[in-house]
Amino acid sequence: IAIQILPRSQWRKAPSAALVDEDEDAVPNIDTNPAKEETAAAAAAVARVPDTDKTNEGRARKRARVAGEKLSNNDTIDNIDDNSSHGEQLGEFVKPADIEDDSADGEPTGRVVGVIRRNWRSYCAFLDPNFAHRGAKASNAPVSVSVLAMDRRIPKIKIRTRQVDVLSGQRFVVAIDSWPKESRYPLGHFVRALGDAGDKATETEVLLLEHDVPFQPFTKNVRADLPPEGDKWQLDVVRDQVSSGKRRDLRHIDICSIDPPGCTDIDDALHAFRLPNGNFQVGVHIADVTNFVKPSTAMDKEAAHRSTTVYLVDRRIDMLPELLGTNLCSLMSNVDRLAFSCIWELDEDATIVNVTFHKSVIHSKASLTYEEAQNRIDDPSQNDPITNNIRDLNMLAKKLRKRRIEAGALTLSSPEVRFRLENDSQDPVDVEMKALKETNALVEEFMLLANISVAGKIYEHFPDSALLRRHPEPPAQNFDNLQHALKPLGIQLETGSSLALAQSLDRAVLASDPYFNNLLRILTTRCMMQAQYFCSGSCTPEEFRHYGLATGIYTHFTSPIRRYADVMVHRLLHASIDRDAVYGSELTDKIKMNEQSEVLNHRHRMAQQAGRSSVELYTNLFFKGKMVEEEGYVTQILQNGFGVLIPSYGIEGVVYTTASKEATAVAALDYDKELHALVSPDKQSEIRLFQRVRVILQVDDKPVSANVSSMRRKLSLRLIEPVVAGLSIEADELKALRATKKNGTGAVAKEEEDSKIVELVAKHPEQIQTI
Repeated sequence: IAIQILPRSQWRKAPSAALVDEDEDAVPNIDTNPAKEETAAAAAAVARVPDTDKTNEGRARKRARVAGEKLSNNDTIDNIDDNSSHGEQLGEFVKPADIEDDSADGEPTGRVVGVIRRNWRSYCAFLDPNFAHRGAKASNAPVSVSVLAMDRRIPKIKIRTRQVDVLSGQRFVVAIDSWPKESRYPLGHFVRALGDAGDKATETEVLLLEHDVPFQPFTKNVRADLPPEGDKWQLDVVRDQVSSGKRRDLRHIDICSIDPPGCTDIDDALHAFRLPNGNFQVGVHIADVTNFVKPSTAMDKEAAHRSTTVYLVDRRIDMLPELLGTNLCSLMSNVDRLAFSCIWELDEDATIVNVTFHKSVIHSKASLTYEEAQNRIDDPSQNDPITNNIRDLNMLAKKLRKRRIEAGALTLSSPEVRFRLENDSQDPVDVEMKALKETNALVEEFMLLANISVAGKIYEHFPDSALLRRHPEPPAQNFDNLQHALKPLGIQLETGSSLALAQSLDRAVLASDPYFNNLLRILTTRCMMQAQYFCSGSCTPEEFRHYGLATGIYTHFTSPIRRYADVMVHRLLHASIDRDAVYGSELTDKIKMNEQSEVLNHRHRMAQQAGRSSVELYTNLFFKGKMVEEEGYVTQILQNGFGVLIPSYGIEGVVYTTASKEATAVAALDYDKELHALVSPDKQSEIRLFQRVRVILQVDDKPVSANVSSMRRKLSLRLIEPVVAGLSIEADELKALRATKKNGTGAVAKEEEDSKIVELVAKHPEQIQTI
C-alpha cells in the first residue's frame, strides 16, 4: 500500500481498548440494497474498535482508526520463545487498556492513499448464518451468498453457489477473484469443503491453513532426494570421508542424548570427560542434516519453504521427510550417526579454553528423557560412565548459567500446557503444566553455548552474509502498565538494561504469595520484543545483540532437523572450517540471505501461533461437559473485562464485566485509567493486575452454529470471588452448579458412553458383538 503521513498534530495516542469477543459482533443481515449493505458493513467494522470516546468527534476518530488497529505478536527470548503465551489467545482483537501519556506526540499516523498489490490468498470461511436461516432455495440455480472468513480482518466475501444447504454448518475454502470499485465486498468462488464446524480434524486443518503452515505430503520429487538405501542406510567410512580424516571418528566417546519423552527427532547429543590437565572436554553433537539435504535440490527447496517443524497437540508437521527426521539424521542410541560437533576445553569454572568444530561420526550410548537423566544424577548408586558424564555436565551447566545471569541474561517464564491423549481417539483426557527439571537447564546451557560459539565463527568468515539471530531491547514504555500495577505493592522494575531488569525481577518477591514472582516473569515476557533472524550485512554490529540472553552475537545451530535456519548455519560453518568446501551464492549473497531470513521469521511466527491455536482447541475439547472451579491470577486489564491465568492448567481466559452483550448492558466494573484497574460504580469492588480470583471454567454448551462470528465452542470464565455485584455468580446459582456437577457426572459419562457405542456400531456393524 501507499500511505500519506499525517501532520504531527494529527498523530493519535495509543487508545485504551477493549477485548471484542469472537461472538460479540452482530453479523449484518444481507441486504440487496448496496447502500444499506455498505452502511451495515461500515458499522460492523467500526464496532470492532473499542469506543472510548462517546462524543461525535470521538466516534469519527474511532471510524478513522478501524484500518489502523492491529495486534502486536511479540516473541520472547530464545530459550522460551517457542512456548510463550500471549494475550491473543484470549480472543480476537486483544489490546490491553493502555495508560495514555498526554505529554507524548503519539504514534506516527497516516492514511492509505493507494493499494499497490493485493496480498490475496485462499481463506477458510463459513456461510453467513443470517443467510443460512432464510429458508430453502426456490430452485437449483446458483445464488449469491456472503461468507465470513475465519480471519476477522477480512470483509465478507460474496460467492455464487448451488450448495447452500450443504455448506450450512461447514468449514470451506474460498478464493477472492476480484474487488470491483462499485462493490463494498470482494467477489470470490468456492474452492473446497473442509468438514463440519466443531469437528476436531476439521478445526485442526483450518488452523493449519489459517496460519499458513505447509502440511501436504512430500512430493515424489522431494522423496527422490532421499538416500536410495532407505532405512537400510549405513555408515561408509570412505563415502562419508571418515577414512580421509575429513570427518572425525568419535564413536569411542561415551555420548548420550537427553530429550522430552517420546522424542524421535533427536537433534543433539552431549559428552563430557576430564582431561589429563584437570580441565574438561565437552562436546555438543548436532545431527548432520546437510549431509543428506544438498543445496538447490527439491528437498532443500521444500525445507526452505517449510522452514520449521510445527508441533501441534496431536501431531507434528515435519520440515523433513520422516526417513531423515526420525531415522537417518536422528541421533538415536546404539547406531552410527553423522554429526556436526562443537567441542570445547573448559576449566573448572566452565570458562572456555578453546573450541573446535568438526564433521564427525558418533555412536550414542543412551537416549534418555529429562526425567531419566535426572534420576541418574540423583541416584548415588549409579556410577557408570554415562551417569558420571551427566553429573559433570550438570555441574558445568550451573556455572555457565550463573555467569550468564550475572551478565544480565533474563530468566523469564511462560505457562506451558501438556495434554495426555486417548490412544485411539486422540481426545484429551488430562491436562497439566509441564514440569521442568535440572536436566532441562543442563541441555539448554550447552545448546546456548554452542549457538554463541558458532555465531562468532561464521561471522568471522562471512561478515556480510552470516545468518544470525538478534533480540532488540524493549522500549521502556512496554513496561508502563506493568510498572503501574506494581506500584501499590512497593515493587519497581528497573528496565535500563537486561541486568538491571533481571536483578529487579529477583527482588520482586511477595512472602504472602509464592507464585507471584513466577507470574511477574510471565507478564514481563510479554513486554519483550520479538527475536528475529537477520543477515549480518544488514545491521551494524551494535544491533547484533541478543537482549534476553545478554550476548553480543547469537545464531541457531542446534536443531537442523526442525529448523531450516540451522541448516543454513551448518553450511556456513562447514565453509568456515573446510577450505575445500564447495558452496554457491546462497552463502554469500546478502540479498538472498535477507529474503530467506524474512521467510524464516514468518514461518517461525506462524508455527508458534498454530501451536497455541492447537492448545486452545484441545483445551476446549477437554473442558467440554465439565465444570471446574479453580484459583487464578489477573494477568490483563481490559476495558470490558480482565484476563485470568489458571496456574494449575497453564491456560488463560477472560471474565467479561457485562453478562449481556446488548448495547445497553451496564458494566459491573468500569476501567479506571489512573489506577489501571476495574472499579465498581460504588467503589466497593475492584480488580487489579496480579489479584487472586476464583473462577468457574466451562465450555459453552450452545450449538456450534450459535456462535455467529466463528462457529466455535469457546472456554468461558465466570467469577466466583471476589464477590462483585452484577458480575460474580449468585450464591443460589453457584450452589445449583455445584450440585449439578456432583450429581450429574455419572449421567453425563453414561450418556457420552452410549453415544460413542452408537457411533461405533454405525461405523462398524460387523463388529457389534465386540463393541
